[in-house]
Formats: sequence, C-alpha cells, structure tokens
Amino acid sequence: MKKVIVISTSLRPGSNSNALAEKFAEGAKAAGNEVEFISLRGKEIKFCRGCLSCQKTGTCVFKDDVPAIMDIVLNADVVCWATPIYYYEMSGQMKTLIDRMNAMYPKDYRFREVYLLTTAADDQAHTPKRAESGLQGWIDCFEKATLKGHLFCGGVNDPREIESNTKLQEAFELGKAIS
Repeated sequence: MKKVIVISTSLRPGSNSNALAEKFAEGAKAAGNEVEFISLRGKEIKFCRGCLSCQKTGTCVFKDDVPAIMDIVLNADVVCWATPIYYYEMSGQMKTLIDRMNAMYPKDYRFREVYLLTTAADDQAHTPKRAESGLQGWIDCFEKATLKGHLFCGGVNDPREIESNTKLQEAFELGKAIS
C-alpha cells in the first residue's frame, strides 16, 4: 500500500481536470492505496518572493496553506498533479504552489512517483508539453523521483464534455495501476 496525494489545481468548480483527478484518486483507492485529495480551491497560496529564507530555515516566511500541503507531499509515496492547460502551460496556481515548495528541496522526501493529469480545449499533441516540461523542472530537483505517467485530455472546454470522454476511465486505470 502506498500513500498517494492528488493535488487538483483548478479553481473552477466541476472542472475537467478535477474530474480526472477524482477518477485517478478512485483508481488508486481501488488498488488499496491510502489516498488524500487536495483541491487548491479556497486555499491561500501567496506568491514566492525569492527571499530564500526557506533554504536557511526549512520553512517559508509566509503563514498560509502551503506548509500543510508541503508536509503532505513530503510524506507521500506518490504525487499526482492535475491542471487545466491555460495558454499551453500549467495553471498559475499550480506554478505558484510549486514555487512556494522551495523549502522542500533540502528536506528528505518519500515520493518516488509523480503523475500529471492535464485537460485543455485544444486537442493537439503539443498542447500539454510546456506544462509537462515545467513539472519536470520541479521533479528534477528530487533525484529519486520520476514522472511515471502523464494523461492528457484535449478537446474539452465545457465541464460536461469530459463525462462522455474515455479519459476518465484511463485516469481511473492509471490510478489503479499504483501498487
């Protein structure tokens, strides 16, 4: 059994990327894993100001929701990020959270597997590449971690469109494959 954290970064209620995240979490639970689901909706996440205090103290100077999220990520075996693609890139709130996790770099961490779930109105193969590249930059800071899977669901804009898409089942199966 693994501890899996799923982070849904869309702020839109009923979003397509959140639907993928929920299905991934269902699959991971069905495989017998312990799953924690975090939505960034309603979370206070301040912008990193680049002071690097966290590199000296191990904690950020800001007191918001990031330290609690970071502790969960540090203690997870698997981290799954779900994001809508905006202008061919991850959501701003995902990037802001990643930037704020700077305090994690000198710390010990458990996660080895990272997954990415992306959705976009555009369905071209290149659409999620920059988001994947941005996440890979974060993963590269953790030498024991690798991107194990990336599921892209393109051609969806309205939240109801994903319900008729086979990608929900693929997200479930991707989560279920974690063992």
